[in-house]
Amino acid sequence: MDFTKNEARIRASFAQQSMMHTIGAELAEITEGSVTITAPVSDGVQQQQGFAHGGMLFSIADSAAGYAALTVLPEEAEVMSVEVKINFLAPGSGQLEATGRVIKPGRRLVVVAADVWSVDNGKRKHVAILQGTMIPVGA
Repeated sequence: MDFTKNEARIRASFAQQSMMHTIGAELAEITEGSVTITAPVSDGVQQQQGFAHGGMLFSIADSAAGYAALTVLPEEAEVMSVEVKINFLAPGSGQLEATGRVIKPGRRLVVVAADVWSVDNGKRKHVAILQGTMIPVGA
């Protein structure tokens, strides 16, 4: 598998995600088995206490984990989430960074995880952890 082609296809796919555009998310890093997405905690994604809404944390973690799964699949494959669990560990503020990684690749299912970190005023804090299963489609 040509990882350069895989990276280009992941970037093209990410560019089509209106949800990621809406929350200001960006692809920060793509390596085989891992993808990092960053996003600011802007006014439009805060909950009533001024922290990142849990839906935002879930969205970037799910996307990071899904794209991590794509890095280990054939070029013609796409993925969809089959099941996902998230634990919120602390409130998030400032800039968020979600790093998804492949736990166990497979032809039928890919087990993934993601960690979400908050970086605010020079302090980095672990704010969520996600684990899930992705299913390859279209391959």
